[in-house]
Amino acid sequence: MYGARRGKYGAVRTEYGGRRYASKLEARCAAELDLRRRAGEIVSWEPQVPVDIMVDGEKVCRYIVDFRAVMPDGSVEWIEAKGMWTDAAKLKAKLFKAAYLKGRPNERYAVWT
Repeated sequence: MYGARRGKYGAVRTEYGGRRYASKLEARCAAELDLRRRAGEIVSWEPQVPVDIMVDGEKVCRYIVDFRAVMPDGSVEWIEAKGMWTDAAKLKAKLFKAAYLKGRPNERYAVWT
């Protein structure tokens, strides 16, 4: 196979800052987060953050959010870079918002498309 390797839904794996991302969109998001950090809009960010989704004390699934950014005021922005939403991804995002973010007023969920 010649050329860039593509993912299941046509995403092209892309390198940025010495790290491989699953798509060009994720790499662009990482570049944007770096710019925001340098501008002082965010304190730090990290990619591919696993979160266990718990319901009534029982683990339902693990959701890996593309990015977690910490703001200067200590609030957190969870960022998902999605070009193609599968049914499983939609369900996990809903569970994340309903089960994990509920009761966390200083955390929000954002989607890059």
